[in-house]
Amino acid sequence: MIASKGFSKASASLLILLFAAGLMVGGLVSFYINYEQVNSLNSQVANLQSQVSDLKGFQNATYQTINILQNGTSLAALYQSVRDSIVLIQGDTSSGTVQGSGFVYTFSGRTVVLTNYHVVEGTTGLSVTFSDGNGYSATVLGTDPYSDLAVLSVNALSSEFKPVNIVSSSTLGVGESVIAIGNPYGLVGSLTTGVVSALGRTITEDTAGGFAIANIIQTSTPINPGNSGGPLLNAAGNVVGITTAIVSDSQGLGFAIPSNTILREISSLITNGYYTGHAYLGVTGEDMDYSLAQQYGASVTYGWRIATVVGGGPSDGKLNVGDIVIALNNQTIRNNDDLATYLEEHTLPGDSLVITVVRGNSQLDVTVVLAARPPPKT
Repeated sequence: MIASKGFSKASASLLILLFAAGLMVGGLVSFYINYEQVNSLNSQVANLQSQVSDLKGFQNATYQTINILQNGTSLAALYQSVRDSIVLIQGDTSSGTVQGSGFVYTFSGRTVVLTNYHVVEGTTGLSVTFSDGNGYSATVLGTDPYSDLAVLSVNALSSEFKPVNIVSSSTLGVGESVIAIGNPYGLVGSLTTGVVSALGRTITEDTAGGFAIANIIQTSTPINPGNSGGPLLNAAGNVVGITTAIVSDSQGLGFAIPSNTILREISSLITNGYYTGHAYLGVTGEDMDYSLAQQYGASVTYGWRIATVVGGGPSDGKLNVGDIVIALNNQTIRNNDDLATYLEEHTLPGDSLVITVVRGNSQLDVTVVLAARPPPKT
């Protein structure tokens, strides 16, 4: 019996040792498995962090490319390529001195400086200063107050002239990047950037005798006094307009004469000193809207309502006060912007224009032979 009890105790001890060993081996196996899983997870986290870092670097590089590069050319390179083409224009008037901007352009072998009419209006002792600081006397070759354009001849060395390219503004779209370079507040050669915020606007300036300047480019590019007459450039560094006006107390709202107007008028301005291609309808009016339609009992809420008809003018006996113009040559007219832009872009004095009007409860077509605008009041 004693031997049997000893054997039982030994068996129990062996079982305990085996169980303990099993627990130890199981713990080691479990630790090893967990260790491998942790290592695998750490490796996956490291890979994810690396991928995220790569993505961040890619995004940053893309962001910098969008902001630094314009059509494959950096703004700094664009500026360097055109800065010597921009000039400072100064002159004396009866009330003091004026200054503005301009740029060099060559047309049919003739090199000139383009600027705004309101920059040189009534000036004497006119001068042009280039980016190298050299200044020269200048004379006015041609002007068009109705488009706020002026062409100057400058008595300078040929080496001073670095002409820019002018391209059609027809390809411009809202949202497209544009750049202005000029001399705001006399700060020579200042560059600002923005986008085209609207097209086909009309503005009225004192120099235009109350007539609307049509087909204007509206831009968010900062334009300040002294910028007038400088170029508005596209992303390739080509001129698409001439900066002309700002709205006082506005935030980021400026205007530019489109380059199509320059290209249309430049030959006449250089050769004749003036431009007579502005068509004249001989009426005044107001934009229609819902409120006016209710007031007048009109059946349309868009268009341009005739307010006066000039006696002896092209529309005398054809259009009536109260007529609402809704189309020109089948082109829908929503407001004065549409009307003035269509006349400027698609008609000339002497053209026959089919005008669709709402008269009372009827819609009818009226044909008017356009005249030339009367000379600007001086």
